[in-house]
Amino acid sequence: MIRKDPRRVAFDVLREVTSQDAYANLALAKRLATAGLDTRDAGFVTELVAGTCRLMGTYDAIIEAASGRALTTLQPAVVDLLRLGAHQVLSMNVASHAAVAATVDLARATVGQRVTGIVNAVLRKVSAKDLTIWLNDLARGLDETGALAVRGHHPAWIVNAYRDVLPEDEVADALAANNVPPTPTLVVRPGLCEVRELVALGAEPTQYSPFGAVARGVPAHLPPVAEGRAGVQDEGSQLVAWALSRVDAPEGDWLDLCAGPGGKAALLTGLARQSGRLLVANESAEHRVTLVEKALAAYPEGTAQVVCSDGRTPQWQPASFARVIADVPCTGLGALRRRPESRWRRRYEDLAGLGELQRDLFRSALRSAMPGGVVAYATCSPHRAETSDVVEDVLAEFPDATLLHAADALPEVPDAALGDYVQLWPHRHGTDAMFLALVRT
Repeated sequence: MIRKDPRRVAFDVLREVTSQDAYANLALAKRLATAGLDTRDAGFVTELVAGTCRLMGTYDAIIEAASGRALTTLQPAVVDLLRLGAHQVLSMNVASHAAVAATVDLARATVGQRVTGIVNAVLRKVSAKDLTIWLNDLARGLDETGALAVRGHHPAWIVNAYRDVLPEDEVADALAANNVPPTPTLVVRPGLCEVRELVALGAEPTQYSPFGAVARGVPAHLPPVAEGRAGVQDEGSQLVAWALSRVDAPEGDWLDLCAGPGGKAALLTGLARQSGRLLVANESAEHRVTLVEKALAAYPEGTAQVVCSDGRTPQWQPASFARVIADVPCTGLGALRRRPESRWRRRYEDLAGLGELQRDLFRSALRSAMPGGVVAYATCSPHRAETSDVVEDVLAEFPDATLLHAADALPEVPDAALGDYVQLWPHRHGTDAMFLALVRT
């Protein structure tokens, strides 16, 4: 395998992210698999790509200030070169002259000699100040939300969403937590693997979930993961599934209404199996159905049933399930530390369309639960438009349904209650910012 230039690999990944809307983590993994890089260079590429994506909006503002021109007047490929150069100059342990020179060489090799002059000139101006000074310059004259957005490297609309649900003195910490990449978290498949097996392989038990362990390195290299007896799943998602399983409910099968890519379905399958019950894992997208089937593959046949259907118009009869989880599609604002490009890709306008879908799915979940059953509405976002607003609007249509105090199902987790709901946070709990409502039908 021919070893590729690490900066060229990073550039190729960033071009996929910005021009093709690729997910940074998936595009990065694909490129690294064929790049022939050693561990050190692969780490360099990972930080260069993830860090550039994470602070992209900040770097864009700095590049515009340094160049005196709008990004739209530059070729998209040149903008990506400048972003990569800015990250090396301002946020990585790379000497400024070396970062500028290497980026100019990369510009020559990828775009052409004609753009090397502007790349050199702009990056020299960027490197004339450190990141703190640039942030002070950009924040000058802004209101409080604007200043938090600049210093925390988030769009202002996301900062407003955080300010709406958090104490003011926690907002900066919450934004900062999104800028720290998480260590991979594993989850066992109950009945197939135990946490102590992961610990024996060097992992550390998660703080709250009895099913999880934190492991450095490549999860797929661990035998339980390779064999499908364990998987990768954030602790917050584990806690949401665990909470549903702990609430009293009638005898009956369980439903995961939006099962892809299969993490919660795999955990819930093991928990349902312990009670002698079947889990139905429903997913509307065929390619995600394949992921669900893979996540469940290690369980014995007959433990779970995978269904491909639109959860808004299900194939089963109403009132069929004792426990239902609807982990609905959302903006993903609660997982920004793991999806570095998402904060700049999502728009406030996305909320309206997602909100309609979320309400429809929650209605379907409530109709799918038998009398006295329990429904969990979950989403990886702390935005009220995707959380409490959805729950309150839909429950107004279901007068016989009762909102439970969700934190009672997770007594081990401190500071998780947001009224009757659970709201987890990276800066408080070390998890994604998962939201949970529990409803008895």
